Amino acid sequence: MPGSSTATPESPTTDQLGARDLGGFGYAQQLSRRVGSYASFAAGFSFVSILTTVFQLFGLGFGFGGTAFFWTWPVVLTGQLMVALCFAELAARYPLSGAIYQWARRLGGAVVGWFAGWTMVIAQIITLATAAIALQVVLPAVWPGFQLVGTDPALASKDGAANAVLLGCLLLVATTALNATSVRITAVVNSVGVTCELIGVVLIVILLTSRAERGPSVVLHTTNLDSTTGYVVPLLISALMAAYVLVGFDSAGELSEETHKPRATTPRTIIRAVTASGIGGAFLIVAALMAAPSLTDGDLATQGLPYVLTSRLGTTAGKLLLLDVALAVCVCTLAIQTAAARMLFSMARDNVLPGSRQLRKVSTRTGTPVAATVVPGVLAGVCLVVNVGNAGLFLGLASVCIMLLYIAYLMVTTPLLVRRLTGGGLPGGVDENGRPLFSLGRFGLIVNIVAVAYGLAMAINLGWPRADVYDPAGDGWYLQYLPLITLGVVAVGGLLAYRAQRTAYHASIGVPVRTTTPTVEAEGASA
Repeated sequence: MPGSSTATPESPTTDQLGARDLGGFGYAQQLSRRVGSYASFAAGFSFVSILTTVFQLFGLGFGFGGTAFFWTWPVVLTGQLMVALCFAELAARYPLSGAIYQWARRLGGAVVGWFAGWTMVIAQIITLATAAIALQVVLPAVWPGFQLVGTDPALASKDGAANAVLLGCLLLVATTALNATSVRITAVVNSVGVTCELIGVVLIVILLTSRAERGPSVVLHTTNLDSTTGYVVPLLISALMAAYVLVGFDSAGELSEETHKPRATTPRTIIRAVTASGIGGAFLIVAALMAAPSLTDGDLATQGLPYVLTSRLGTTAGKLLLLDVALAVCVCTLAIQTAAARMLFSMARDNVLPGSRQLRKVSTRTGTPVAATVVPGVLAGVCLVVNVGNAGLFLGLASVCIMLLYIAYLMVTTPLLVRRLTGGGLPGGVDENGRPLFSLGRFGLIVNIVAVAYGLAMAINLGWPRADVYDPAGDGWYLQYLPLITLGVVAVGGLLAYRAQRTAYHASIGVPVRTTTPTVEAEGASA
């Protein structure tokens, strides 16, 4: 009819579609959905942070494995890439905060999910503490004034360990304040930091190779390899370096509820994060081995990459690049705390943890879970303070947190493998762009088998009690067994916490709870 018009319903926005998708899992949209594709990649890449971790642990790898330790890197990268591919499939189907917890619960059931989440959140808190003390590796090398405690900046010394705690606690205060302020500001800082880190990696590789003392064939030699017990044992120990570096790529999944088009975006960013980290780290290691002034004088094993930078590039250029490394450390710490906060929020939403009522609250002003952000920062600070003066602080914390991360990963990849073997498979569907969800197809089974086998082998390697690694100063037998003691404490604490929260947790997720009187099951977030 002339002059008449028909109102056309407005199409839902991407964020509205994301909220609907989240509602399908039984959850309301509480977190601000402001994370784009690059910021999602940055979340995974900055958790890994090759500048932070390669600079921290280069001395460990070279000290035990010599130049041949390079070959442990591609082995670990291959194993973790298999894990990342499994995670990418799950991220496309379960785009939820608290990724490891949520995936494990949906694959292995309520109990497996609970313990995966419990293990993961403790690992993230210890990882947060470990990342924060990395400032000790670079700041005193930039300016001696950063050595506020004692005179010896070496992280393995008592002075260095004490100063690392002080610098780490100051950094945790800053990251906690920033994380609690704004999702958008945190994402911007993270993205800028990752960009600077990528540029720094490229510059360091180019500058070091341009001043090389030897060719890339150095990785084919066994210089400095401690072969008194054969080649296998020292290479297994040096593999701890790569194992510590190449973790945390799943943190892109932690931000799924804040990511635009997470089913399409997150699987790609998880894979890109581990791939970029693996390639960049390999070039860093080779460049350092090529440019090191000496492979036999002991300085490379004790001082690591900061020694190579300042000795080969000169004081000014070397210190400028070390400042870029310091920025990477800060952003890495920020990213780990973000991931830990989202894990706590997701678990508290299902009444998994004591204090869940406070931990699941989201600020209407900032769109962030404030309590869930503050708790990891405080607990990470406690981890540091109770270890003041412990010369084995870094390696002890690093090995404990990475072993726990590997165990948490196994609580996802193992139930996924069981599902594949029993014919369950994963659901299909399309992403927000109308394309099929990311899938490994017929390669899924073999990839999953390799992921589980590798994860189990490395978890054993990380937990093996070695005095040279965990108690280099001979301070006490308990330090040698610290990873196993911690695992026992986490398991016992988990059992006690599970018993305390079991009724509320099961009711929240819709699992029937046995009671002595008839009850009405609460609506849960089952999926």
